[in-house]
Amino acid sequence: MCGIVGYIGFRDAYPIIIKGLHRLEYRGYDSAGISLFDKGLRVYKKAGKVSDLENFVKGVKLGGTMGMGHTRWATHGAPSDRNSHPHSSGNRKLTIIHNGIIENYGPIKETLVSKGHVFKSDTDTEVLIHLIEDIQNETGFDLREAVRVALTKVIGAYAIVIMSEDEPDLLIAARKGSPMVIGVGKGEYFIASDATPIVEYTKNVIYLNDNEVAYITREGLLVKTIDNKVHTPYIQELDLKLEMLEKGGYDHFMLKEIYEQPRSIRDCMRGRIYPQQGKVQLGGIKEYTDKLKNIDRIIIVACGTSWHAGLVGEYLIEEYARVPVEVEYASEFRYRNPIITEKDLVIAISQSGETADTMAAIGLAKEKGATIFGICNVVGASIPRTTDAGVYTHAGPEIGVASTKAFTAQVTVLTLMAFYIAQQRGTITQGKMVALLTELNTIPELVERALKANEHIKEIAWAFKDSTNCLFLGRGSSFPVALEGALKLKEISYIHAEGYPAAEMKHGPIALIDEDMPVVFIATKDSSYEKVISNIQEVKARKGHVIAIVTEGDTEVKGMADYVVEIPQTDEAFVPLLATIPLQLLAYHIAVMRGCNVDQPRNLAKSVTVE
Repeated sequence: MCGIVGYIGFRDAYPIIIKGLHRLEYRGYDSAGISLFDKGLRVYKKAGKVSDLENFVKGVKLGGTMGMGHTRWATHGAPSDRNSHPHSSGNRKLTIIHNGIIENYGPIKETLVSKGHVFKSDTDTEVLIHLIEDIQNETGFDLREAVRVALTKVIGAYAIVIMSEDEPDLLIAARKGSPMVIGVGKGEYFIASDATPIVEYTKNVIYLNDNEVAYITREGLLVKTIDNKVHTPYIQELDLKLEMLEKGGYDHFMLKEIYEQPRSIRDCMRGRIYPQQGKVQLGGIKEYTDKLKNIDRIIIVACGTSWHAGLVGEYLIEEYARVPVEVEYASEFRYRNPIITEKDLVIAISQSGETADTMAAIGLAKEKGATIFGICNVVGASIPRTTDAGVYTHAGPEIGVASTKAFTAQVTVLTLMAFYIAQQRGTITQGKMVALLTELNTIPELVERALKANEHIKEIAWAFKDSTNCLFLGRGSSFPVALEGALKLKEISYIHAEGYPAAEMKHGPIALIDEDMPVVFIATKDSSYEKVISNIQEVKARKGHVIAIVTEGDTEVKGMADYVVEIPQTDEAFVPLLATIPLQLLAYHIAVMRGCNVDQPRNLAKSVTVE
């Protein structure tokens, strides 16, 4: 979950690294540090934001054309100057930055301490650089071999970059379970956790695979496995534009990304739906048409917002494709010895394509013989390279830690998958498919209309900005929308919020309702409408404040609720794509009014690459 940047070439390294750290600050931001080679290794690090590091080095001459930088999301050791990366070896000749967790660092550290090594931090990362130093001391190996041998001794996940005072023309990068991309320029190379710091300088990139080590000099790079076998890397071109990484006049990335949803949903559908023909085309999974006709069950594995999208997918797939669906937390899936067969399809969902728990779930499902599809936003990420097939969401880079456009893009893809599977299995009529796809094609325009309620939602936010608790309730496929709305509010405003199926309110949560409790209902005109009205009346009878998301023109709920936000009329299948919009805006405005850091909420990171 940490951010990594490295550079070797002919330019001054510091400006490239510090700009890259700003771009990666969504991955980790409790401390930051840099290591530069300028007549020896120079290390500067500071707890806090990247801006705190910049202030710390202000006035210092920062030369050198090779260096690396890091933004940290704490795992081992509290955020502090001494726990910040880079970490150094005992002889101060080696420095390392690291994303991931070394699980067996404890026994390694004990052994190293018995040999006289002294540690200055609480981190697992410092143990790894001392281990490399120890291997060099005991074997006489050069740095390349010492790093390779050390990586055969550690258990866990890592993406690392290493510099040496004795090797002024060498950066070593390696990965296992954490992302690492290398940008290839002319006489220069760039290293990063993802492509956002690289796109400004080159479009040509290499994605390291697990258990690979890259030895990078100004003249070229060599990639080997940790078994010492040479691997010829594949260079691919980035489909990423620099302007996608800027705020574009918005106050926050989150707000920009909320407003990008008409475009991101449209891009997600482009070339995949043919409304007049009543046809869905998903090129990424077309080779598995026969498999889809004969599957017994679909298991969706995901975490967080992606799990909520999976729940929406469950409703849609079961409704239209008539296949049983189970939605699992990837973080729990691998620990309960699930029953999986070769007739199961596993769909793994992850915005980043690097989520550690989801990757582990994929590994388990593969061992059991299931077919695995991925739904991912990042081209070249680990999940699309690990799964059998899949569909990209094409939402574009999402910088705000709280997912917005990623959620609606995932729901869009799952909708397309539901229709595609139904199409292959013959569980939907041609006429129904034409009607659904015709309506789906209008969703981007309807989202634009839903966004016009922004100023009204801001007024509602002002009324509830000082709340300490909030309930979100919905039925059917609006229940996952309630979960997602609650998650957005708690993530960025730090208000305790919970989502429930509306009928479950009577089984406990109703005890919390009083005149200080706001309750958000998704109360659109669908098959559960009358039931939701009954639930609203139950809340009002207990003096709760009701905020209702309703269908345009609704008067019945408007007469009961304290506040109403209208969304356009659409087919029940697509309500989640519209009802989510006001909940995102509500969370955003409340968080801003509370003075919270919307794009970088405390304790959270964008890509969870550790368990």
